[in-house]
Amino acid sequence: MTVGMTVTPDIAAWPPLDEDKRAPGRQLLDWAADGAGSRLCLVRGAEGSGKSALLAWLLAGTVGRPWLVVHATVPSEGLTTETFAWELGRQLGYGPLSPGRMLDQVAADERPLLLLVPDLHRAGAGPADLPSAAPETLVAELLEPLLALPHLRAAVEVGTSGLLAAEGVEAVEVVEVVDLGAGDGAGAEPAPYAELVAAVPRTADGRPDWAQAPDTVLRRVLDAALRTDGPYDQGGAVLGLLADPGFLVHGSATALTAVLADERVPVPGRLREVWRRAAPELTAYHTDSAERAALLHAAAVDTDPDLTEYLRPLAGQHWWSAVWARRALPVNALALVPGVARGLLAADPTGRLRTYDVESGTALDASGATASPSSVGASDAAAAPAVHPASVRPRSLAPRDARSALLLDRSDALLPLVTEDDPTTAFALERIAEYHGSAALAGEESLVTALGSGGTRSPYAVVGDRGGTVHVWSLGEYQDVPRSHRVHEQPVTAVTCVDTTDGLTLTFSAGADGSVRLWEVSAEPMPVPVQERPYRTTGLAAADTPAGPVLAVAWSDGEVHLWHVFTGRVRVLPWLRDCDSLALTPEGVLVVGDTAGLSAVRLRLDVLWEQ
Repeated sequence: MTVGMTVTPDIAAWPPLDEDKRAPGRQLLDWAADGAGSRLCLVRGAEGSGKSALLAWLLAGTVGRPWLVVHATVPSEGLTTETFAWELGRQLGYGPLSPGRMLDQVAADERPLLLLVPDLHRAGAGPADLPSAAPETLVAELLEPLLALPHLRAAVEVGTSGLLAAEGVEAVEVVEVVDLGAGDGAGAEPAPYAELVAAVPRTADGRPDWAQAPDTVLRRVLDAALRTDGPYDQGGAVLGLLADPGFLVHGSATALTAVLADERVPVPGRLREVWRRAAPELTAYHTDSAERAALLHAAAVDTDPDLTEYLRPLAGQHWWSAVWARRALPVNALALVPGVARGLLAADPTGRLRTYDVESGTALDASGATASPSSVGASDAAAAPAVHPASVRPRSLAPRDARSALLLDRSDALLPLVTEDDPTTAFALERIAEYHGSAALAGEESLVTALGSGGTRSPYAVVGDRGGTVHVWSLGEYQDVPRSHRVHEQPVTAVTCVDTTDGLTLTFSAGADGSVRLWEVSAEPMPVPVQERPYRTTGLAAADTPAGPVLAVAWSDGEVHLWHVFTGRVRVLPWLRDCDSLALTPEGVLVVGDTAGLSAVRLRLDVLWEQ
């Protein structure tokens, strides 16, 4: 729907409504279709009057009608400013963002946006004495700033409250009001904590079986515990819930996020730090308990050993689970090292290069031998950085072996790195750097924008440039010129390649337009992208696994996609942070580099492609 455009909708084409709801339904639908009308519609009414059902009716009727698009529907019961912003960001395609970043992103969004906000009057969570427990805080911190944006319209359910009253919303000159009047009576009193806990089935040893608890209990029990003995009782109901890993996996993620945000609430171990790391993803709609366990387990590895071990069995049932993490240093470039069994080369933003064992995260020295203890959280100090000029800040790596590599510097220059006296290797790497340096001087379209590596029979370097061309170089033998093909219409942002058991060399590349292309180097590139999304690709990695070739793609919205090359099947791995680089082993270990350091997850290749 375009701002300023009015469409006269046919209410008869919408799902049926009871007779007493037809008039307010007609009013709400006319408001939604009138792009030139008021930007705020308040849906009022007493408990049980059908307010949420009316918004759901409007949303259901928009399916298949491109002239009326609802861009996000955020049920607000139990949400704080932060958790509301995360959910709105997910639905608008930005990923979970902080409230400030969310406002900036919506302000920069060129789409005319239509939002539905059910249950605003029930927003708020956490201890009652904090602002986050009141819906007025969400209104002041996020909704009113959103409504100040001229390209955003919202229909908001407010019950009988005075939230977003016309005189209180300065940015909105005219407010539409849909009033459903009286309902079927006041809402029921909140159930006490003891009653809710009594409804939870028990395990054979008498512990609460949260996996079998009713949904209402899971949503309400933490709030009831706060009312029972206060949030700061060292031995009370709140701490009992927080100390129960089963409740952490099954309980309300939004309620847990609000309670753990209060530093006064006592918590076991380092739960607050672990939860904060996982909360943006845990508050998404993950109904699979094994996936929630996998996310929480991934956040606990290298931080809370007790919670890590408790969650490991359940996380291990999922199709991915974390195996190790090293969060001492940020990592912005990764590559597997040819010739070093299980060797992984990583670069941090200062330019330091370190080598790790990809299966355990143990730091290795330049020869591939163990350089530091393998215990979780061990220091990286013993992992000797490779020798290279102090001015180099590599953002991509293409190792030839443990002693030499091609680097793509932040200045967009390709640089050879040879740590031993090896004139033959130095000459081959210098030839690649010289070739692309000369091409860039001849035309800006040849400026290098991406560097990747791959190959098992022989190591390769893959170079992408601003003009959309991909160049493949052998690092195992000297080449005077690469195999090249223009694959993209826009600059290349990431590249990688893989050898297959049937002799193919598959090259994958991502363009600035969000397309991922496949090129088998002895043939023409595929005529259409293998994947295309409205986001930037931040990393690519590929491996020939027992299940066949697999491509891992990291996107700027935080998702990591795993693509089975020969069948086209895709699985989405929800990651906890923005991903800056990837590495994938043939055994199915995926390593993620980001601002927090290194994390490795094991993919269960036997079930990865099951739906």
